[in-house]
Amino acid sequence: MNRRGFLGLAGALALAGCGFTPVYGPGGAGTALRNAVRVDDPVTRSDFQFLRAVEDILGPPTAPRYALAYTITTEEVGGGDVQDFGATRVQIFGTAAFTLTDTATGRTVAQGEVAGNTAYSTTGTQLASFTAAEDAEARLMRMLADSVVTRLYTEPGLTAE
Repeated sequence: MNRRGFLGLAGALALAGCGFTPVYGPGGAGTALRNAVRVDDPVTRSDFQFLRAVEDILGPPTAPRYALAYTITTEEVGGGDVQDFGATRVQIFGTAAFTLTDTATGRTVAQGEVAGNTAYSTTGTQLASFTAAEDAEARLMRMLADSVVTRLYTEPGLTAE
């Protein structure tokens, strides 16, 4: 066995010994969450974008075992002020507080908060600025959804049954 093969085998055994389970491996969290999470009903455009992003990652809930409750907050901060024009760059900061609940037992499986930010330019036409703002909001919701799902993947004890 060459050196690389030995190191790879030693690394795999070390990970197996510590309880490491690949997310998409047999019994991993990716398998447990696939098509099994029902996200709370959306109310705002941001909520719709967040829900769509979560379902893009986990798939639509065909047999929901878990309920994902969330609260999204955003704040816009202008920057790059130009006299008689205003902010030329707007940064959007967002947070998503979430709770994942087992629907059968009512037990909280995971909870936490994730954050992200993005920005857009306002130097174009009014339509271009509006479109850039919508795109930035969609990117932020995707970032927050990615972060929430990543946190769920790493939750100890969350495995497919």
